[in-house]
Amino acid sequence: MIVVKVGGSLYDHPRLGPGLRAFLQALPEYALIVPGGGPFANVVRKMDSVHGLSARASHQLALQAMNFAGRFLRELGIPNEMLDAAECLDGLPHSWDVTSDSIAAWAAITRKASRLILLKSVDLPRDGNWREAADRGWVDPHFPALVEKHVLEVEAIDFRSKLDAT
Repeated sequence: MIVVKVGGSLYDHPRLGPGLRAFLQALPEYALIVPGGGPFANVVRKMDSVHGLSARASHQLALQAMNFAGRFLRELGIPNEMLDAAECLDGLPHSWDVTSDSIAAWAAITRKASRLILLKSVDLPRDGNWREAADRGWVDPHFPALVEKHVLEVEAIDFRSKLDAT
């Protein structure tokens, strides 16, 4: 199995549905989709900043936002299994340092996936310097520790550029 995290920054691209379906069909293995929270999680971030929600409440609401994003991807015709983000409540810190990037890594680790693919809207460095990527805000701050500790094979793709080219 391959875990594919679909970045929430891609949700506004008009060719996301057909492009993602084609990408998934071309993979050599079954793919479990981890939907990024994107604009849905941003609503939770805003409410947290306004109301000072507890870390646990913010985390749980953000996980629900990821599930909502999964429902959105289903509407685009993505047939693959979507991760129920609530499965990841245990084993990860409950903070904004843990986003769908780390949740996807955790899913890949716990399900013993052959690799993790991050579909992003930016071109990440190919050298696998995840600490630099976290410092630049391209992955969440907890992600590098997970990848290093578990020696996870990760491929990052600037999927927005691929969608733009089609």
